[in-house]
Amino acid sequence: MFLSLFQIDPAFAVAVLMGFVVGIVLHEASHAYSAYLLGDDTAYRAGRVTLNPASHLDVLGSLMLLIAGFGWGKPTPVMTSKLRGGVLGPVAVAFAGPASNLLIVAVCAAFYLLPAFHSGYLQTIVVALAFVNALLFVFNLIPIPPLDGAKVIFPFLPRSMSGFVHFMNQHGPSILLVLVLLTFLPMLPSPLSYILLLVRPILAAFGLPPVF
Repeated sequence: MFLSLFQIDPAFAVAVLMGFVVGIVLHEASHAYSAYLLGDDTAYRAGRVTLNPASHLDVLGSLMLLIAGFGWGKPTPVMTSKLRGGVLGPVAVAFAGPASNLLIVAVCAAFYLLPAFHSGYLQTIVVALAFVNALLFVFNLIPIPPLDGAKVIFPFLPRSMSGFVHFMNQHGPSILLVLVLLTFLPMLPSPLSYILLLVRPILAAFGLPPVF
């Protein structure tokens, strides 16, 4: 459990928690702001075009983050019918969230070039923030609804796969929940391990050290 990490390495645990808060807030704010730029003011009127954590953090998602090291923010309300750009409008809004997480990784990489961030707690913070946001980038691009990856990929699938898309839209949340629960079950292969295989090369591409 994530709470045990506070006993093992409290400094790293705080840095990871910070990474999740920053990543989730910027992720959801990016959805809201990109939707506003493309003509949908739904999230703007709901007060979501902001970097105020209180506007984006979900109570249950935040508790799960503390307990299990896995959490979520409030879904950003988007009315796709209001968006400009045809099919590309919703795709752009969906991709804006993961793109913001990748931007955080790039910013961390820039700080990591500075000697002050090569040791001590500053290094812990920048590496943890980069790792968490690379993880959020990969995880959110998994093409399983309601994750952003489905909203980015499904619009470009051929009509012959409409049955698959309908099935995934209906059962995707349940499938995702099962995959998440498998992560916490012993003696079974963890889906998280496959995500980490993709996180490591992202960190390496930005010149950042691996965490696991």
